[in-house]
Amino acid sequence: MNIVALDFRDIAEPAWLDKAESFALDILARLGKEEWELSILFCGDAFIRELNREYRDRDEATDVLSFAQGEEIVDADGRKRFLAGDIVISIDTLAKNAEYFAVERNEELKRLIIHGILHLCGLDHEDNDPSRPMLAKQEELVAASAAVEMA
Repeated sequence: MNIVALDFRDIAEPAWLDKAESFALDILARLGKEEWELSILFCGDAFIRELNREYRDRDEATDVLSFAQGEEIVDADGRKRFLAGDIVISIDTLAKNAEYFAVERNEELKRLIIHGILHLCGLDHEDNDPSRPMLAKQEELVAASAAVEMA
């Protein structure tokens, strides 16, 4: 069983928070991940900017950051679990992206959750060229989840 822990910081609690958990669990299942644990923190631009400055040496807000942990543990029941890591998503930048790309916030939210999970899976991209394998997989998963409503 996969576990997704959700939290928020410096923003009001999103009404769709519980739906985001279900969505992330569905994406992990679609990717064939089992016994994974990860967290997703939703925040504003000020908080993610601090993280981006500290960990990537970029003094600017961004939409999503992933911090891979990649550690296998044995839980209290003797089951092996994979501590995948943490995802941080700026709701402020999400809204800006949705407007810029002329997509619904719901779609952009799904895209950022998927993007963060794919990074925790070890995938990466050199740039934002949509033909990059990671970004193509991201868009495939976004399209497959078109009927899911969150935001």
